[in-house]
Amino acid sequence: MAFLPVPLRRCTAAEFWQLLCAAIFLSAAALPLPARAAAFAEHQAPGFYRFYLGYFEITALSAGTHPFPIHEVLTKTPATPAEPVPLDQAAPGKANALLAESNLTVPVQESINAFLVNTGTKLILIDSGAGALYGECCGQLLNNLRSSGYSPEQVDEIYITHLHADHVGGIAPGGKIAFKNAIVRASRADANYWLDAANEKKAPPLLTGMFESERAALTPYVKAGKFKPFAYGDTMSPGIMPMPTPGHTPGHTSYQVESDGQKLLVWGDVVHVFQIQFPDPAVTVAYDSDARGALAERVAIFSDAAQKGYLIGAAHISFPGLGHVRARDGNFYWVPANYDGSPKASD
Repeated sequence: MAFLPVPLRRCTAAEFWQLLCAAIFLSAAALPLPARAAAFAEHQAPGFYRFYLGYFEITALSAGTHPFPIHEVLTKTPATPAEPVPLDQAAPGKANALLAESNLTVPVQESINAFLVNTGTKLILIDSGAGALYGECCGQLLNNLRSSGYSPEQVDEIYITHLHADHVGGIAPGGKIAFKNAIVRASRADANYWLDAANEKKAPPLLTGMFESERAALTPYVKAGKFKPFAYGDTMSPGIMPMPTPGHTPGHTSYQVESDGQKLLVWGDVVHVFQIQFPDPAVTVAYDSDARGALAERVAIFSDAAQKGYLIGAAHISFPGLGHVRARDGNFYWVPANYDGSPKASD
């Protein structure tokens, strides 16, 4: 059967645009849809960093970060025998200006770092973070310890630089022993101060609330016979020596770790805000037990570390808190350690 020709006609402008839109729609429908992005992860990677110091394996562990109240707690300790004054009062604008040089503004996140030392015969943790005492922000040490390949049960000893909550709180989150096989060590001077109720009664108001936190962390270990304060000169683990650095607390201690001629100083709270305290070591903190003593220790350690070049493990410098002190033109500087993505043990 023959098809009869259909007469053609010119379409109107409205019909033309309808046909064009339909063609574009059908063409787009035939194309594959772009893949949707994955949901936001919302978390940092596990906070651990490993390196070797001679024959020792060192793992820096993050316990978390928190906003440090710079304008509330930084003080200036004058050279003459006088009481520290708030930094914002002694030098208005200085804190903000020094932070701006590092492209920072308030609030500044302060790291809370700890260091795990595997000597080959012992596993020793230096400091433990805040546990639950600062809230969820700063109780990440146990998770990061496990992520690094170790368990809390493997830790043999815990050396505490000083008995402030953000260093000792992690040993007993919620008042329960977290390291069931570990002995906790701290200087006798710090233990005598923080565990004495008489000192709590006469302490400045800013320090009074700290006593309860320290007791809450230590009490489970005291009851279990696992808290053993040391005197300087006592035998510790081979390769680790406690160094008295009082001022921030009466028994503040730094730990010298040495293996095969290499040296690391875990210095606790010698520095809180390095962007401010390196340019001006006389900037102290309101909760120093002895601000002038803390200042003297800071300058002495800066000078010694700059001259001898050993590595520093810092509790409150941006994770992993590892670096060197350098001096130039009469000023001290912090130089972060170079990142090593493939650490290897010494032969």
